[in-house]
Parts: sequence; C-alpha cells; structure tokens
Amino acid sequence: MYDPTVARLTYRALLGRRRAAILFLLPGLLVLIAAAVRMLNGADDQVAADLLGGFALATMVPLIGVIAGTGAIGPEIDDGSIVYLLSKPVKRSTIITTKLIVAIAVTMVFSAVPTLIAGFILNGNGQQVAVAYTVAALVASIAYSALFLLLGTVSRHAVVIGLVYALVWEALFGSLISGAKTLSVQQWALALAQKVTGDGLITSEVGLTTAVTLLVSVTVVATWFAGQKLRKLTLAGEE
Repeated sequence: MYDPTVARLTYRALLGRRRAAILFLLPGLLVLIAAAVRMLNGADDQVAADLLGGFALATMVPLIGVIAGTGAIGPEIDDGSIVYLLSKPVKRSTIITTKLIVAIAVTMVFSAVPTLIAGFILNGNGQQVAVAYTVAALVASIAYSALFLLLGTVSRHAVVIGLVYALVWEALFGSLISGAKTLSVQQWALALAQKVTGDGLITSEVGLTTAVTLLVSVTVVATWFAGQKLRKLTLAGEE
C-alpha cells in the first residue's frame, strides 16, 4: 500500500519552492504571535488555549491540509501528468494511499509541530494545553488530508473549494452554529484535546466516542472513494 517512487514524486511536488514558502508562512506566523503574546501577557493558560484553538486548529491546520491534500494529486490530474503515473505497474489504491500518507506527513509536520512549539512558548504546556492541541492537530491532519485528497480527485477547483470549506465552514459555521459543529473536523479533534486536558479549559460539542468514530469513518470513506475515482479516471484514459 506504499510506493517509494510515488512518495518521492509527491514530496517533491508538495515541497517545491512556491508551496514550501506557503507551508512555512502560517506556522512561522503562529510562533511569532505566540512569542509576542507571551512577552506582552505572560503565561496564561486560557490565552494559550484561545490562541491555539482559534488560530492553530481552526485556521492553520485546515489551510495546510488544503495545500497538502489537494497538492498531492490535483496538479497532476489538471496537467495530465497523472497518465504517466497510471501507466506504471502500480495499483491505483497504492497510489492513493501513498499520496495520502505523504499529505498526512506534510500536514502533521507543518501544523502539529509548530502548534506544540507555540504552546510551550505561550504557557510552558501548563495544564497540558500544548500537548492537547498538538494531539488535536495530529488527528485533524489525517481527516483533512483524506478529505482534500478526495477533493483533488473530483474537482479541478479543489483548492478554491477547500479554502471555502476551511475558512467558511470550519472557521465560521463549525465554530458558531451548533448544528454544524457536529459535522466539523475541528470539533472532532477538540474532543480528543478535551480528553487530554480534562478540566474544562478545552471543550467540544461532540462526544469522544462519536468524534473518534467520525474521524475514522471520514478518513476511510474519503480514501476509498478517492481510489474509486482514480480507477475510473484510468478507465476513461484507456478508452
């Protein structure tokens, strides 16, 4: 289910100069903001939770997920270069899972790691806030990568749709409207963060069991469906 050559090509595409600059921008901004807040406000658990929840988890993680998830396959489909990859003796399911693994790894590195660093800067991991949001960023990275990889296989406008989802649904509706919160990756991830802190500092509208079930289900279904779409794309090309 993993092909080193496909992985190398995907890493090269995701970490090219232009995308790498974008990927470093948000994490760098988070760390800078965390340092400024710490200097001006001192160590405060609630401020740390608000910043990590409002900026890192609600904005940075989904945006990086959009870049990594759609970028893992979307450009290849758009410019037609995917045909060369599909002509190789590699299973289509292996192509999808390999690209998903790469997208997850890139999203985790550029979201979870800076979240942990920012958390320690803000309050030295007081009440496990840094670790809690790092766990949330890690699990959210998996679901976002699967969703946006699927989006990259079904639409030529995957980046635009992904940005609308990340900025409108997750950052706005998923945070403010109670009904939408149940269908928010952010809220699912917060359920695990809440379990880590366990003192009411971090809250989620979704129960832990429900959150884990939805995270796993969405990841598996999105990956499977992406594989099906890629298989149909192969057949269309052969015809």
